[in-house]
Amino acid sequence: MTLPTYADVEAAASRISGHAHRTPVLTSRTLNALTGAEIFLKCENFQRMGAFKFRGAFNALAKFSPEQKRAGVVAFSSGNHAQGIALSAQLLGIPATIVMPHDAPAAKVAATKGYGATVVIYNRYEDDREAIGRQLAQEHGYTLIPPYDHPDVLAGQGTAAKELLEEIGELDYLFVPLGGGGLLSGTALATRALAPNCTLYGVEPEAGNDGQQSFRSGGIVHIDTPKTIADGAQTQHLGEYTFGIIKRDVNDILTVADAQLIEAMRFLATRMKIVTEPTGCLGLAAAIQMKDTLQGKRVGILISGGNVDMERFCSLMSGNASGA
Repeated sequence: MTLPTYADVEAAASRISGHAHRTPVLTSRTLNALTGAEIFLKCENFQRMGAFKFRGAFNALAKFSPEQKRAGVVAFSSGNHAQGIALSAQLLGIPATIVMPHDAPAAKVAATKGYGATVVIYNRYEDDREAIGRQLAQEHGYTLIPPYDHPDVLAGQGTAAKELLEEIGELDYLFVPLGGGGLLSGTALATRALAPNCTLYGVEPEAGNDGQQSFRSGGIVHIDTPKTIADGAQTQHLGEYTFGIIKRDVNDILTVADAQLIEAMRFLATRMKIVTEPTGCLGLAAAIQMKDTLQGKRVGILISGGNVDMERFCSLMSGNASGA
């Protein structure tokens, strides 16, 4: 297996240029005062379809052959990869079928259908979404594009960090949400090329720390589907490509509790007027937790997405929600 390189991230940046948004980098004096650091938030909640996933999806589909485009694409996702594939497929004229869990946020399912994709529902606690995706690909001739363990997908995700580092320069620390590892591995490629001395952290929910276990044991650890409000990080294991890069280029994997995610969401909503999903706040929650270490440092945080049902968002903000 040949791992992607920063050259693949650069190629992806050219491929998605004019299609993906160059998302804003925001700052907050209140957040700087809270942490004692200079914080830069790369806000992928303002990306097309509301999350970084559009980058990798479009990069992968843009490389399809004419035969692949005619046959169509199939993907499995809890929501953001689903929307990224669906929108990219719509823009490129490719039929799309998306396998989504029964408890995926309603807004994500509605958006995926709204982009023209066919949605196949499965039970995330009983069924194997990867097996379903492979079966559909075999039966219909679709090309399967997984949500993270794919060279073109992770190279596309790395363009967010490329933009951040090109815009604001060297960083001392960079915090990145971690589910299956597409964003973190792509970010690692960009970071080691553009800011080699930056300390890079992946951040998972406490209930789903398979990445942390994998990183510290040196092999991919599989877990049961975690129960956490961070639905975008309810993955059961890292991928072969993503783990290969993560174990080589990432400094450590951190975890935060769901309660910390809610507080991070509340800060962004009340002080910065930004709506984010729980998974999108993993990096910010970890940075606040580590504020004593960050004193006087330049710190980047990737806000990975903002696709959350408003009813769910309001429930979390009011303290009436519990669990996944």
